[in-house]
Amino acid sequence: MDSVEQLLKDLSDAHGVSGAEHEIRAVLSHHLTVGELSTDKLGSLICDLGGDGPRVMLMAHMDEIGFMVRNITKDGFIKFIAIGGWMDQVVLAQRVIVKTRSGDRLGVIGARAPHLTPPDERNKMIKQENMYIDIGCSSKDEVEALGVRVGDFIVPEGKFDILANGKTYMGKALDDRVGCAVMVEVLKRLAREDLGTHVFGVASAMEEVGTRGAVTATNIVRPHLAFILEAGLAGDVPNVGEDESTEKLGGGPVIGLMDYNMLYHNKLRDFVRAVADDLGIGTQVEFMPRGSTDGSKVHIYGEGVPTLTLAVTTRYFHSHNAIMHRDDFDQTVKLLVEVIKRLDAATVDDISAFDIS
Repeated sequence: MDSVEQLLKDLSDAHGVSGAEHEIRAVLSHHLTVGELSTDKLGSLICDLGGDGPRVMLMAHMDEIGFMVRNITKDGFIKFIAIGGWMDQVVLAQRVIVKTRSGDRLGVIGARAPHLTPPDERNKMIKQENMYIDIGCSSKDEVEALGVRVGDFIVPEGKFDILANGKTYMGKALDDRVGCAVMVEVLKRLAREDLGTHVFGVASAMEEVGTRGAVTATNIVRPHLAFILEAGLAGDVPNVGEDESTEKLGGGPVIGLMDYNMLYHNKLRDFVRAVADDLGIGTQVEFMPRGSTDGSKVHIYGEGVPTLTLAVTTRYFHSHNAIMHRDDFDQTVKLLVEVIKRLDAATVDDISAFDIS
């Protein structure tokens, strides 16, 4: 593995369900060897790269979707509740890890076997409330003796792998560990530059449960300009039409145009597109009418913050295994580094200004 692959592996393999991001925060702290690190009181990690001029914030959320122990049955099965957005059909039969005070406990999400299911129910979707986690115990006492308590967090079990062609990678939590990796790489490269801005990187907490860390971290950074680094919604799979998504693996950095809670800043978008054209980097666009990002909170901070999402296209969002392409990652890092190098006070003022004549 090269250094980027190792970074992506470390971030993808790390555990960090919303509200319990301490393990992924430690991994990020290890890789962020530049700037001054601090946190807000929800656990978002802030890297102050320093510099003079307008404050430019790069934000990627470090939390992942998961579950929480809701109840333990007398027969030793764990009932759970989702943290973040899971589709029922991707949950069943998957391995998970219960995070307990006495260590990690491996289990599998189960439901009634098809052989025991009446014929008229076999083709119906099994809901999460009818599923359970089996960690191999036969009583509530046995489960509790292993340290499992109501309220314990549960994370998907998965490991980062490089697929056969060498350029596509598969792992859990690429939403949004790929954005975190972009942020780390960009900050490392910018640390060697003489910049006209004051740059911050933020790994936000609890994005998947209401973009909460975005609010608290933005209150600390007080940005003049912001880039939200995300995983993009791939459309290059069966049964997805071009009117839903035109994004594809290897198609280049994704520029957000709108989502459910915000319209991205036109002038900042055009500035980024112009830089991409100068570099000969092809870009893609994203519409997300049924989802949102940390930008929904960032862009309405104070008097308003010009905000844009840059994403790396990813297949199989919110599941145990997602797939990305290395070229998209490299091109996104290259583009964002050059964009920030070209920013200064006059440019930020121009992007932020509106004509009232």
